[in-house]
Amino acid sequence: MTDSRYLKRTILKEEIFSQFLKGTRNLRIYLPPGYNELLSYPVVYCQDGEEFFNFGRIATTANRLILDEGIEPFIVVGVEVDVKVRTQEYAPFGDLFENYTSAFAKEIIPYIEEKYPVRRSKEERILAGDSLGGSVSLHLALMYPELFSKVISLSGAFYEESQQIYAEASDLSWLEVWMIVGLQEKDFKSDTGVFDFVELNRNTRKLLEDRDASITYAEKDGKHQWGFWQNELPDALMHFLNKG
Repeated sequence: MTDSRYLKRTILKEEIFSQFLKGTRNLRIYLPPGYNELLSYPVVYCQDGEEFFNFGRIATTANRLILDEGIEPFIVVGVEVDVKVRTQEYAPFGDLFENYTSAFAKEIIPYIEEKYPVRRSKEERILAGDSLGGSVSLHLALMYPELFSKVISLSGAFYEESQQIYAEASDLSWLEVWMIVGLQEKDFKSDTGVFDFVELNRNTRKLLEDRDASITYAEKDGKHQWGFWQNELPDALMHFLNKG
């Protein structure tokens, strides 16, 4: 049974207008227990923000880690997505990829940093995403290394176009990526074809390691779904936020 303390969560909803996206974008912001505007907090930025909250249960998990595991309190920002244009925004071959990544780095980050006491060093901004959300998080880090250096990838959809971009990088010694993929993801049917996600993740891991990135990698029994990722999310958060 879930401890009732974990369910007392502060989750705010915001709406931001994006010049790059030519429309509004919804955000969900989790504030930790004991939140104090006079303090400063590490921050986790999640692609597929609604799913991270609803299916990943990231707010409940964050409460548990902070209350029971001694993790330093942190803020979570979930950036919601319109599933009809998700691939266009998240994939490097998508028509809206440049617009979305620009909006994320140049509009959403400044908006959050002006309104909430989040820390502004790249070491204390964490990007998180599942599937294409994992790959766009990695793309954001490579495009804006002054902003991001830490990425959580849950079964990243590292298609060939993404791998080609990663391969063009030379020195990634500043980058730290936590990666996991499910062993039952070898013939996953996506909206762009059928892919072996295990192979995609193994190839991407090698590309990154060959360029001196720091990689924490695991393959476990699991399918391409939140039932798998939800259970792995605490370890991913602990990896970057446990400084004890």
